Amino acid sequence: MKSRLFTPIFIILLLFIFTACNNEENTERSAVVIPAVEVVQAQFGGLPLEERLNGIVRAANQVDIYPRISAPIEEIFVQNGDQVTRGDALLRLRDTEYRERLRQAEAVLRINIAQRRQAEAALGEIESQLRRERILASRDLSSEMEIEQLEARLESAEASVELANAQVEQARSNVTEQNEALEQTVIRAPVTGTVGQRSAEIGMQVNGNTQLFTIGDLTRSKITINLTERMLGYINTGQTVRLFSDNIADTVLTAQISRISPFLGIGSFSTEAEIDIDNTGGVLLPGMFVTVDVLYGESEQTTIVPLSAVYRQPQSGETGVYVATSFGMESDAIEELETNGGSGILSNPTDIEFRSIDVVARGRDAAGVEGIRSGDWVVTIGHNLLVRDDSGMARVRPASWQSIMEIQRLQPQDLLREIMNDNLVERQPADTSTQN
Repeated sequence: MKSRLFTPIFIILLLFIFTACNNEENTERSAVVIPAVEVVQAQFGGLPLEERLNGIVRAANQVDIYPRISAPIEEIFVQNGDQVTRGDALLRLRDTEYRERLRQAEAVLRINIAQRRQAEAALGEIESQLRRERILASRDLSSEMEIEQLEARLESAEASVELANAQVEQARSNVTEQNEALEQTVIRAPVTGTVGQRSAEIGMQVNGNTQLFTIGDLTRSKITINLTERMLGYINTGQTVRLFSDNIADTVLTAQISRISPFLGIGSFSTEAEIDIDNTGGVLLPGMFVTVDVLYGESEQTTIVPLSAVYRQPQSGETGVYVATSFGMESDAIEELETNGGSGILSNPTDIEFRSIDVVARGRDAAGVEGIRSGDWVVTIGHNLLVRDDSGMARVRPASWQSIMEIQRLQPQDLLREIMNDNLVERQPADTSTQN
C-alpha cells in the first residue's frame, strides 16, 4: 500500500526535474511538457477545532527526595528502578553526632525535673510556715510583719516553680527535637512508587540542598501543558486531548483535561493545565516531551480541503487553491478510490484555475474555506509546477483523503526515505536481469 501511495509523488518530483523543453533532432520546435499534479475532492462538513500544545510528562505523586539534616551517607538500601512502599527505608546517614545530642538533651531534662522538685518543695515549706503564722496571728502571737515577709517569700517560691516548669518544658521539647533529628538519619519513602535519579553514594556528605532520589508512581502519569490567557476562553476541564510523540511512534493516547490553575503567571500571562492518564504500558516516561492536541469543538459546516491544498502565491501573496475545473469522476469511481485508500491514474490534460479563498477554520490536517464548492477537485501536490507553467493545463491524478492525510503527517525525512525505498524496489528486478 505504501509503495502505491508514494509512487505519484516520485513521478511528480521527476516531472519537476525534467520540465525543461526537449529539443528534437533535426527540428527547431520544442515540445512543452504538461505538468502532472495530484488532486483531491473538497468535502462539506464540520472541521474539528483543536489547539496543538507541548506537554511535559511526570509520574503520579512524583517527588524529589532531600535530606533534612547534614551528615555523611553510611548505607544505601535501594537502587534505580526498585519498587518501594511508603515508609520503606531508602538510606541511612551517620547518626553518632545526633545520638550524642539526644543523650545530652535527656540529661538536661533530668536536671530540670530535679530542680523543679526542689522548687516545689521550697514552695510547700513556705506555704506551711505561712499557715502556722496566720494561726498564731489570730491568737495575737505573731506580728503582721512576719506574715508579710512569708507572703513575699511565697510569691518568690511560686515564681521559682513556674520557672522550673518552663525549663522542664523547654528541655522536653529539645529532647523531642533531637529525637526527630536522629530519626531523620534514616530517610524513608514518602510515597509508594518507583525509585529513579539516584545520586546518593556511600560516604557522600549531604545537606538540605542535596537531591538523593526521585520517586513516583509510573502506572499513572500527569502531563502539564501551558495555556495562554486567550486559550482560557475556549479550553476547559473535561475536554478530550490526544497525546503522541516521536518516541512512541504509531501510538496515540486519549485523555481529558483534569484541572486548570485559575492563576496567570506574572509576566508570562499563562497558566498550567494538568492531564491525568493511565500509563499501564509504561510508554510515558517522566520528563518526556509530548505533543498534545486539545479538541475544543467543531467549526460551522463549510467546505473542507486538506492543508496541503492551500497555497500562497509567491508574487502576489494571495491565498487560494488550484481547481481542476474540467475534471470529474463518477461517484462509483470516487467511492472505489476512497475504499482503496490510494491514487488513480493520470488524466488527459485538463483546465486548471487558481481561485482565492478565505480560511474560516484551521485544524491539524484540514482547513475550512470559502471561495470554492464542495465537490471541486483541488490540487494538493504540484503547486510549484503550475506556477512555472502558464498554459492553465495539467494532467491530474485523483487521490483519496486518506492518502493525503498520511502524506501530510509524515516528516520530510520520512517522505524522502519512502521515495528512495520505492525507487530501490522498482530497480531491483532490472538489476537482477542485468546480472543474469
